Amino acid sequence: MITTRYAVKGMTCDHCVSAVSSEVGRIDGVTGVDVDLATGAVTVTSDTAVAETAVREAVDEAGYEVVGS
Repeated sequence: MITTRYAVKGMTCDHCVSAVSSEVGRIDGVTGVDVDLATGAVTVTSDTAVAETAVREAVDEAGYEVVGS
């Protein structure tokens, strides 16, 4: 199991958490997404390595921005 943490900018409410979780959760291989609204941290768990670009694109699709990993 692989766990990667990303810093996401712009999340302010539970809807934000839901949107990011949903989009990132659709990436092939992702088995879990944990979003910490207070810190802006998104932790992605997967069976195999997931490309950072895929996570960035999913977060962007949800309307937010990855600012670090």
